[in-house]
Amino acid sequence: MTQSYTLNTGAEIPAVGLGVYRSSPEETTESVETALRLGYRLIDTAAAYRNEEQVGQGLLASGVPRDEVFIESKLWISDYTYDGAVRGVERSLRKLGLDHVDLYLLHQPTPDEFERTLGAWKALTELAKGGQLRAIGVSNFNEAQLQKVMDETGVVPAVNQIELHPFYQRKGLTEFHRQHGIVTQAWSPIGGVARYYTDKPNPEHDPLTHPVVVAIADRHHKTAAQVILRWHLQLSHQVIPKSVKAARIAENFDVFDFTLAVDEMAQIDALDQDRRGGPDPQSISTKTYPFVIPD
Repeated sequence: MTQSYTLNTGAEIPAVGLGVYRSSPEETTESVETALRLGYRLIDTAAAYRNEEQVGQGLLASGVPRDEVFIESKLWISDYTYDGAVRGVERSLRKLGLDHVDLYLLHQPTPDEFERTLGAWKALTELAKGGQLRAIGVSNFNEAQLQKVMDETGVVPAVNQIELHPFYQRKGLTEFHRQHGIVTQAWSPIGGVARYYTDKPNPEHDPLTHPVVVAIADRHHKTAAQVILRWHLQLSHQVIPKSVKAARIAENFDVFDFTLAVDEMAQIDALDQDRRGGPDPQSISTKTYPFVIPD
């Protein structure tokens, strides 16, 4: 049995989905098709990943009906402003080959250009009324930024997608989400960012190799990745682990047949190092990341 959470729109979002960040166009179509055939029903992409078109192709190739699949994408910062967001959404839909997406996010807060961010958010709120976007949310926002978009528009993001794993647990932010009915969506949920976002991966910075996680996995006859994903689910985090390998895609979905005990959850909770693995969202702007999304 799988699991889902209820968004503030009333829609259900599957608890586990496939992420395609850093998946090449050639890999994306096959991995999406594989995931959907294995039972996944959520795919997360973004304009900045340059593989929206291949996500649409994978969905088509899978044979799974569109209305059974939850598709989400994200607007890149080069399209922030009201008019830019309208164009960016149209481009995403065209590349995906869809008439709507189930969830559409602002990819970064861009604090140095927050008026542009607010303009884009206001556009998403209008597009959501027309049905092109069934739900809207944000990614990498902190508490103050979430409060600002809510205060400016009266619209609460359905989701905030953030870096979140046992070494970076964001407890204050996830509590803010809980208080406001925002679903916490974890990117890099098993700490993969500690491996791919550095030239010198360090086992001490990798939750998959931590003795506590490994011991719990051995006890349940599961992998370390499965234990970490299960920890997320028991905290009501939605997760989007990324893989292009069929065996790993299957492994990451095989997390619904066991439960971590209270003491095991507490042991993983105690691993928090407040260690960010990816870039600081507060440093991201059109000046530091100047690329634009091609049509």
